Amino acid sequence: MKMRKRRINKLLLTGLLLFIITGCSTTKHLPEDELLYIGTPTPKIVGYNEADNGEATLEEVQGALNVAPNNSFFGSPNLRIPFPLGLWVYNRFERYEKGIGKWIFKKLAADPIYVSTVNPDTRTKVASNVLRENGFFQGNVTVQVDTAKNPKKAKLNYTIYTGQRYKLDSVTYVGFSPKEDSLIHATYSKRLLIKEDAFTVNKLDEERNRLVELFRNNGYYFYRPDFITFMADTLIRPGYVNLRVVQKHNIPEEGLRTYYIGKTSINLVGHNGEQPNDSLNFHNFTINYAGKKPGIRYGVLRRRFLYKSGEMYSQQRQNYTQQALSRLGVFKYNDFNYTPRPGRDTLDITVNAMFDLPYDSELELNVTTKSTKQTGPGAKFNLSKKNFKRMGASLNLELKGSYEWQTSSTVDGESSVMNSYELGAALSLNFPRLVLPWIRNRVDPFRFPSETNFKIYAEQVNRARYFKMLSFGGTVSYSFQPKRSIKHTVTPIHLAFNTLQHRTARFDSIANANPMLFHSLDDQFIPSLTYTVTYDNSYRKKKNRVWWENSLTSAGNVTSVIYAAFGQKFSKKEKELLGNPFAQFLKYSSEVRYTYHISEKQQLATRLMGGVIWAYGNKTIAPYSEQFYVGGANSIRAFTVRSIGPGRFHPANNSGYSYVDETGDIKLEANLEYRFRIFSNFMGGNLNGAAFLDAGNVWLMRKDEARPGAEFNLRHFFDSIALGTGVGIRYDLSFLILRLDFGFALHVPYDTEKSGYYNIPKFKDGMGIHFAIGYPF
Repeated sequence: MKMRKRRINKLLLTGLLLFIITGCSTTKHLPEDELLYIGTPTPKIVGYNEADNGEATLEEVQGALNVAPNNSFFGSPNLRIPFPLGLWVYNRFERYEKGIGKWIFKKLAADPIYVSTVNPDTRTKVASNVLRENGFFQGNVTVQVDTAKNPKKAKLNYTIYTGQRYKLDSVTYVGFSPKEDSLIHATYSKRLLIKEDAFTVNKLDEERNRLVELFRNNGYYFYRPDFITFMADTLIRPGYVNLRVVQKHNIPEEGLRTYYIGKTSINLVGHNGEQPNDSLNFHNFTINYAGKKPGIRYGVLRRRFLYKSGEMYSQQRQNYTQQALSRLGVFKYNDFNYTPRPGRDTLDITVNAMFDLPYDSELELNVTTKSTKQTGPGAKFNLSKKNFKRMGASLNLELKGSYEWQTSSTVDGESSVMNSYELGAALSLNFPRLVLPWIRNRVDPFRFPSETNFKIYAEQVNRARYFKMLSFGGTVSYSFQPKRSIKHTVTPIHLAFNTLQHRTARFDSIANANPMLFHSLDDQFIPSLTYTVTYDNSYRKKKNRVWWENSLTSAGNVTSVIYAAFGQKFSKKEKELLGNPFAQFLKYSSEVRYTYHISEKQQLATRLMGGVIWAYGNKTIAPYSEQFYVGGANSIRAFTVRSIGPGRFHPANNSGYSYVDETGDIKLEANLEYRFRIFSNFMGGNLNGAAFLDAGNVWLMRKDEARPGAEFNLRHFFDSIALGTGVGIRYDLSFLILRLDFGFALHVPYDTEKSGYYNIPKFKDGMGIHFAIGYPF
């Protein structure tokens, strides 16, 4: 019966393909007055001089000309896939108004792109304007419609003539008042129009905006960009532009007046819309609130306003104030309104702010399963209390857990099922400012995003039949963002304690055979400090995004210095803290992500990460909790967490301790993921697809006789890299992304008794399925 069904399905599929191919003409239903657009070859460039540095302009010009034809290869304007399935389906099934034909048309057909819809004449005008706006005043773009090969199909051949690029000669500022002129000359080094630079309209706009920002930061509240215009002369010196930056004559009186800050009134509306019924006033600063007392402390709110009554108005201080209020995280919105006093140079400020809901929660779920008899779910729950004790801080509770079991009915020859779990809880208090005594009365830190986080946590790991370990500790960390692209995080205090609560005889036997493993898990304090710097250019809304993070951790060294100060030798081993030895190590990690946007619906995401940890002095084995590992939903997705490495080592199936020994001191990992849109507006979101390639491993710094091949070795480096590929789907609701990945192993670094690079004994043995929230990177 099954064989018969398969034959029927094959016949139906074959018949459908033949039916489509028989209508493979791509111009069969083409309107008489239309031409099918089949691409744009690389435009011909005439008169260009490389010394003009106009490559960016030419790219912009070609961007205005390029349009992807039907069956384009990755959005290319001139490379096409040779089988235009979408057009074939369009021509064969266009006439169907219902039934299976209509469904096939809706799902697979691609509307033909006509030359008329590309509109080459308009594109040449736009491209010519781009040339002139970038100093190529003699430039123009022409187009030829090429129908030589087929009278119903056309290519668009463009010719770009650039001519000479004009440069700036003299730049003068005319018509400004003496006070404005003094501001211009005081910031003359920051001007954007400089002699010998290429002329561009964008630079004119940027300089105009710079002047407006300069004036508005110095009291000119009503100053606007349209108060400034430009006059250019290209006849005085050939190839050059004499430019005059001119302030118009018909500017309203208030536009030329400088203003000062008067009174500030803040209307605090409750999260349910409760209107203010009482007020609190100090020194021209009034808080109108609902209830018995303000919903936020007076000092917390006042310090976010980076000005005082009587100070000159500044656009920059207004922006910083609004950002500081937003970073409190307690308001849905804050709206500033400025009212000039009649006949005076004073601005009164009214701020309307509405409180957000007091609580916020988030639940993350993930499921990991692998055909090598390991599977289990995980969950993380976060609950936040905003504006804790009216301090503008948030109190956060995090609960997380995961459970893992063997799906086989026997494990190591026994009928019972091996279950393991991890549980964790953390309580943190987060302030949107630096909580340091020496900056208590300063306002400068509020100009930039900054945070202080106090956290205590506890985690328990249970590896059935082996051990149960408890970890607990606390941290104090500070983060500061002096630039929008740079973030610094310092954790001066991180005190952790690991203790083995329970050990089995089986674990002891393994520990005797592998002392390095045992010492990484024994009871110890981990006093450390960490510095992390992160670069992120996403705020610029560039086509391509770069994210790079570097982190350095030092553990036990400050404690050793304190020991030395009290007369104990710095090099003494087995130094103790509260009766237990403490760890000493240096740890460095780096991760860089690059996302290339092919088009609005296609991206290529890459990640490269690595790390190294060196333990010495008091403890020459790094704590197990600090070691590196690979595998899992956000790593090499063909493998589960901690199932690869270190190096070329892999425990035998009957060794029983693969749960605890597949970590290392060195880590390298690389990921490549192609993301594409499958369906838009699919059940309220977008359905996206992905194809990925993951590689990496971990290694030991020192040789371990119990784990042969685990140390880092350049000779076997490439063979020791685990490689996996796969596909995935993502359901993107903008506020939530559900992800399902199917990973397939291509190579494992250990011996599987199968020759060749693809050394997976059975396909199902190298298959991993991961369900998670959010993108992997």
